[in-house]
Amino acid sequence: MIHVLAFYLFAILVVSSGALTILSRNPVHSVLWLILAFFNAAGLMILLGAEFIAMLLVIVYVGAVAVLFLFVVMMLDIDFAELRAGFVSYLPFGLLIALVLLAEIVLGIGLWSAGPIELAQRAAPATPDVSNIKAIGTLLYTRYIFLFEAAGIVLLVAMIGAIVLTHRARGGVKGQNIARQNRRRPQDAVRNINQPAGQGVEL
Repeated sequence: MIHVLAFYLFAILVVSSGALTILSRNPVHSVLWLILAFFNAAGLMILLGAEFIAMLLVIVYVGAVAVLFLFVVMMLDIDFAELRAGFVSYLPFGLLIALVLLAEIVLGIGLWSAGPIELAQRAAPATPDVSNIKAIGTLLYTRYIFLFEAAGIVLLVAMIGAIVLTHRARGGVKGQNIARQNRRRPQDAVRNINQPAGQGVEL
């Protein structure tokens, strides 16, 4: 009984947070509602026994993506009047996307009502004494190890490319010369002056 109540609680909060993410006029509030939606989706994953996906939702989406969105929105100088004025121009396209999503939901409900999909022959056999995190890790680092390493190389190349694209030589910026700092002697950087009392220091 408690599982059913928790499911409906998380489901209602996910749907409500998603709706408020779209309908909120303030972008900062939209990101906060999105974070709440991610947390409740993680709760649903825990109820399904997929604690690994729940952990990914909290760490990756909430801890990285949503916080990054929040910082970007807060740092940008957004003209809310202009943002609201452009809402009407994008309304037909938004309605078209909403109709497509509604059609997909109806199709999915119809397929679910037709009967379950037989996945027993394609799914990996699950043992009750092994958690899903251990099973995913074992499968990921044995059967799909090369794909996992390829994904890591792609992310590394993307990170290096972003650093190279954003690192530009700019004028008027004082750079740091490590070799010059290491060669500097104490007597070159410090000057002892016997200054009489009541007189200023001449530089």
